[in-house]
Amino acid sequence: MRLLDALSALKSGKAKPVHHHELSTIWSEAVSSNDSRSDEIHNDILSEYPRPQFRRDNWTCLNGLWDYTFTKHKERPESVDGQILVPFSPECSRSGVGRRLEPGEYLWYFRTIHLDSIPKGQRLLLHFGAVDHSCSVWWNGKLLGSHQNGYLSFFFDVTDYLKKGSNKLWVRVQDDTDLSCHCRGKQTLQPHGMFYTAQSGIWQTVWMEWVPEKRIESLKITPLYDESAVRLEITLTEPEHLEIQMMQGDDFFCSYVNKRDFSSDSPRIVRDLPLPDFKSWSPEQPYLYDISIITPSDRVQSYFAMRKFSVGTDENGHPRLFLNNQPYFFNGILDQGYWPESLYTPPSDEAMVFDIRQMKKLGFNMLRKHLKIEPMRWYYHCDRLGMVVWQDMINGGGKLFMPFVCYLPTIFPAAAVLIKDHNYRLFSRTSQKGRRQWEEDLMHMIDQLYNCPCIGLWVPFNEGWGQFDALRITEKIRRADDTRLIDHASGWFDQGGGDIKSVHNYFRKLRVKKDRRPFVLSEYGGYSCPVNGHLYCDRSYGYRAYKDTSEFTRAFQRLQQTILDLQKDGLAAAVYTQVSDVEEEINGLMTYDRKILKVNS
Repeated sequence: MRLLDALSALKSGKAKPVHHHELSTIWSEAVSSNDSRSDEIHNDILSEYPRPQFRRDNWTCLNGLWDYTFTKHKERPESVDGQILVPFSPECSRSGVGRRLEPGEYLWYFRTIHLDSIPKGQRLLLHFGAVDHSCSVWWNGKLLGSHQNGYLSFFFDVTDYLKKGSNKLWVRVQDDTDLSCHCRGKQTLQPHGMFYTAQSGIWQTVWMEWVPEKRIESLKITPLYDESAVRLEITLTEPEHLEIQMMQGDDFFCSYVNKRDFSSDSPRIVRDLPLPDFKSWSPEQPYLYDISIITPSDRVQSYFAMRKFSVGTDENGHPRLFLNNQPYFFNGILDQGYWPESLYTPPSDEAMVFDIRQMKKLGFNMLRKHLKIEPMRWYYHCDRLGMVVWQDMINGGGKLFMPFVCYLPTIFPAAAVLIKDHNYRLFSRTSQKGRRQWEEDLMHMIDQLYNCPCIGLWVPFNEGWGQFDALRITEKIRRADDTRLIDHASGWFDQGGGDIKSVHNYFRKLRVKKDRRPFVLSEYGGYSCPVNGHLYCDRSYGYRAYKDTSEFTRAFQRLQQTILDLQKDGLAAAVYTQVSDVEEEINGLMTYDRKILKVNS
């Protein structure tokens, strides 16, 4: 083991005051070149349809300038502090605010929505992509409801409170970040090392859509790869005749469901549609089928792909990961999803596409989305561009006991596998309410992302951060979704379950250890390389530092050759750390501002 590297990394992870440098990507610079703060300039912010997996036509984007106020109390304030650019969090420069929401404080959002008319037989749904962390929402002074979890989407039906002309929308947010047991990812109130600036508030698109009273409520799509069919589970508000339209190239397929086909007590129907001679989806050929569900009053458009993720044994007897019933090496890279000027929020749709395409150019076919749930458009781009996603659940729990969850497994990895995760105190999971809420949020995440073909594996726990009852959680995930694989304990604290043997190795010689499950290096590398003029601060964090991009490139290429050689020994997948630098952590293949690719061609 490179003990000096390990000790240096652990030491550099301590929180200290540090001076930050202002960084920005080209997508924000293109907007900020105009100093105006008018709605005409900012009404095109992330204005693409936010949910491609369940599309309707009659919708309105509510991103743009909102009024805001910070308060110490729950009561609605009479005055405002200024304007904030939604959906950027107040902590980031792109929002125009640059102020942190402190624990115990409240952040209020205000805006007016003008309605020329209120169509009969229609309902108005108000959608939030994500609000960090707890929020309550009012429409014309009437409380619509509340929501907790800073990563999941939600909506309210506001129809009963509408009026012609001006309608008032208020949102109140509170976020205690790492002082609570809620899901928080890598956010901390004391940023350092591999933990980053806390953000809060609205950070994904806000939008509304008119829908018919009798409408399509949900659509669940499951590819039945071995049966050459696709299963559709369609839920309506009440049984109706419906039509299913599907396109395969220039071929048009249509299927009908009659009202009498629904059971008398449920507006839900399950229909398997045969797909003879279907085209498979893969990173090399990301073929998507378009589909529409049509009722007399509603129409929803979506898409799906025919693909299968499984495990098996290759011709040499090695346990392998399979894609479409063939052994497939998942060459992955860790993706934190942070941006220097906008934190969690991608600065534009093009920025999301840029990251995915850049990693594909470097030869990666998989992104491990690390401790974050992205906007639904990000998954859509992975679907259409051909990038497999290994999706982490967001970690929560109490304050991490770092000597146990980080230092011990790093220096003595063999000891970690002997520790059982029902000891809630060791894993900072003493709150029963917090554990129960996390499980509910996990199920909501799986439900929200189920129709994204790119997702091939769920990762409920990372490095023991808030881990608990991983074997039971694995079976719960399996019941909710048996079409994907599961990494039940990524890194260490392996409880012997899940579909892969998942190991993080930054400081030891890379090797494959035999296991009944496919062996995966779910994190490795982490090589750091500073690029002057593109550093977030003067302090850096990473493993095995290189002085320039030429030296870094040679080291990275040698490491990738090692990964290639280990495939012969049974290595089934690998995840390099990471896509880009993030704040102090400078081990990205790109700089934090995405302006420099450190790996020379």
